[in-house]
Amino acid sequence: MATQGKKIAVTSRQKRKLKIRKKITGSAERPRLSIFRSAKHTYAQLISDETHKTIASASTLEKEVQDEIAKLAKQAEGGASSTKSVIAARAVGIVLANRSKAAKVDKVVFDRNGFLYTGRVKALADAARETGLVF
Repeated sequence: MATQGKKIAVTSRQKRKLKIRKKITGSAERPRLSIFRSAKHTYAQLISDETHKTIASASTLEKEVQDEIAKLAKQAEGGASSTKSVIAARAVGIVLANRSKAAKVDKVVFDRNGFLYTGRVKALADAARETGLVF
């Protein structure tokens, strides 16, 4: 009898991710803004798929982003300053947009990485748009 290989469970997010990535590619002029959100943190990076290089990145682990979270939480009056909040995702979007301006990138292709466009993903995208990135 021939043995079968292990079956790998594919989550719904992974299926959505593959569908999205078939259609989206980033170039040097218009890199891909890829988002990842874990249970505790939010990460975002600008990727040029032609050169396979990361142009700019930001995450809630960085000191600069944590300072922005504290500033936004004070403005929101009672907003959570946690790294897993919508306010934290907004801070990541603002810092990433500022870093992309420094890298002379103003237009990007948005890759939500299989995550639904609500909550932290939407907050990050909206903050990046308000700060100057064009999707």
